[in-house]
Amino acid sequence: MRPCFFVVLLVFAASPCVFSQSLEGLIGEENARRLRSLENSEENSISLVQTRNPSLEGNSVLLPNHAEFRKYAADSMTALSPSVVVETLYLYKKPTTSGVWTENQRLGLFNRLLAISSLSGIEYFSASRGAMRTFYESSVVIDGPNTKNPLPDPVFSQLPESFSIFARQKDLTFGDNIYQYDFITKQDAFFFAQENMTALTAGIIPAVGRNRLRAIFAVFDCGDSLLIYAVSMARVASVPGMSERIGTSFGNRAQAVYKWFTVKADDVF
Repeated sequence: MRPCFFVVLLVFAASPCVFSQSLEGLIGEENARRLRSLENSEENSISLVQTRNPSLEGNSVLLPNHAEFRKYAADSMTALSPSVVVETLYLYKKPTTSGVWTENQRLGLFNRLLAISSLSGIEYFSASRGAMRTFYESSVVIDGPNTKNPLPDPVFSQLPESFSIFARQKDLTFGDNIYQYDFITKQDAFFFAQENMTALTAGIIPAVGRNRLRAIFAVFDCGDSLLIYAVSMARVASVPGMSERIGTSFGNRAQAVYKWFTVKADDVF
């Protein structure tokens, strides 16, 4: 799909009906119990790192039981054939409502997820430095990977079924790179995926080749809460220790994106 960058007036019509699934139905009773027990604790997530023959089918116990998303994730996995996969589950408790999200809330949350510029300045914990570090020094929507002209964050007046944009993001670890973001909306969920259009390097060391990274962030409505599932998958360079290093970095960066998301969700709910 060709990217679009202005306030959208003519898009796919959204159905007035909304749906949600139970947390147990999405991730099973054990994972649901564990996530609820982590509420208000520093350890607010469940994670799984795979660096040997990674799989979302045989090895994963975290992939949500949502047919459309499972196919989306499986297709990404097949296309990429990654050497490292990092999955994380989070639970966001809605602060003011226990009901299913409304159309206005879905639209508000979707538009906030499109605010790529607001990723500028977010921080993550750097395991190698043992301290917090800026994730993206700058983040901006652009008109394409070649021209790279900056554009304002897109805003929708009605939810689309899917949407794609390009972004230029300066990462203090992997440098100044171009990414494509693909967004998909469902009545009970949002998915969005980030794919690198340029090769990532850690200093002078090649880390991830072009189109070899896919980071997917999915939001599922569960009535009184939102289930967040993040999975980062990459085909990394054959450098000793690189898969483990990238795996740790992906997990810490997912935490940073989750914190960014909670600020957006607080504004909506």
